[in-house]
Amino acid sequence: MSSCSGGSCSSGENNAKIAMQDQLIAMTLEHIRYKLFVMSGKGGVGKSSVSVNIAAALAARGYKVGLMDVDIHGPSVPRLLGLSGQLETDRGSLIKPKQYNENLHVVSMDSLLLDPDQAVLWRGPMKTSAIRQFISDVQWGDLDFLVVDSPPGTGDEPMTVLKLIPEALAVVVTTPQEISLADVRKAINFLQYAQANILGVVENMSGLACPYCGKEIDLFKKGGGKALAEQYGLEFLGAIPLDPATVVAGDIGTPVVLMEGDSPAKRALLALGDRVAEAAQSSLEAASTVHR
Repeated sequence: MSSCSGGSCSSGENNAKIAMQDQLIAMTLEHIRYKLFVMSGKGGVGKSSVSVNIAAALAARGYKVGLMDVDIHGPSVPRLLGLSGQLETDRGSLIKPKQYNENLHVVSMDSLLLDPDQAVLWRGPMKTSAIRQFISDVQWGDLDFLVVDSPPGTGDEPMTVLKLIPEALAVVVTTPQEISLADVRKAINFLQYAQANILGVVENMSGLACPYCGKEIDLFKKGGGKALAEQYGLEFLGAIPLDPATVVAGDIGTPVVLMEGDSPAKRALLALGDRVAEAAQSSLEAASTVHR
């Protein structure tokens, strides 16, 4: 074991710090009943929008929900929720998540930056360290659900999350087109290789409900996500149509499920939240790791 010299810590001290952080992570996760890991094979499929609306729908049903945005380079969760400003600390080094409402609290890389337009030029080890801190140093408290919004692909962030939260239940988001499905197959292969628990598949941008006549238009076709789920023997959690209400909701920073009035996307996303809760609660994998 090397000793400290020149102001640098020994490897032993570093190992002790990591071990202590591992204990804090384990203690934090003991107070979270279900951990949902939302991922996609490629960008642009509306994964963050799905994550935000699942979290908001669960919170609206009375569940205590945490939303953790681990997209280090392109965090969008705060903007989708209309949140701004930096995170505050409490009791020393503990970080207080941003409160959206009584039942929904949020942590994002965007809330750690002095300038929200600042680019984050980090490599793997720094991203891993940040995600570890998002879990260990955040005062999450008792939660029914922790929803983790991961960047697209199978890089450092999803690998770190699955290593730290092996009991996480993965929700895979795709669009109906083959170009998206091809990447989702890689994502499913990654999850299977990592021995992750896959809760099911969501098909986003599934058809378009015409705002004028009410008829459904297969703009990007539909059914690809459901067929993929059946191919892999996975649960199909639901299809979310394209809807102008989604664009309006994103621009004003309000989840679609909390918008006033009715819309096809709102109905589908509320149903998705209920289905996710039901699937998580009936999951054998989740049942075997519930700590309460």
